[in-house]
Amino acid sequence: MSTVTTLTGVPGILRPFKEYLAGKKLSEGSQIAYYGCVGTCTPFVELLAFATRDMKLTHTFIPLLDESKARMLKPVTGVGMQAADEIAIKPGIIVLMGGLAMPNVPVTAEEAVATVSKHGVPIVGVCFMSMFEKSGWLEEIDFELMIDARIDPVTITTKE
Repeated sequence: MSTVTTLTGVPGILRPFKEYLAGKKLSEGSQIAYYGCVGTCTPFVELLAFATRDMKLTHTFIPLLDESKARMLKPVTGVGMQAADEIAIKPGIIVLMGGLAMPNVPVTAEEAVATVSKHGVPIVGVCFMSMFEKSGWLEEIDFELMIDARIDPVTITTKE
């Protein structure tokens, strides 16, 4: 993989993702399947889905790699995207979230490959702090697009 550009902030994550999907010219209703950790990945998946809401795609969240627990993400007025009804997996694009590669998460790169490769669709990676690189997943997974963001520094302030 080669670096195309470096951006900043939340728009630096969302815009390239939306541009990538737009370039794929997916048909209306095509499913974007996000695999990630419950809680930590979910808000980022909701952001990615919200950023592409006008594209008329179907967004699905799969906890860890358990496709039997897949949930459709639906727009909720005044809130954003939220996990809702169960849905069958028929992805047009797969997004692996970096939380899967974090230490102490019970998922290996080999298990991820075994789960997603059966679908035969492009794979996108979205992570923070080079998690896929640090965990060795880049050698195992053929990502078509990688979005790697930094949360640095984190500044904490308090009232004294």
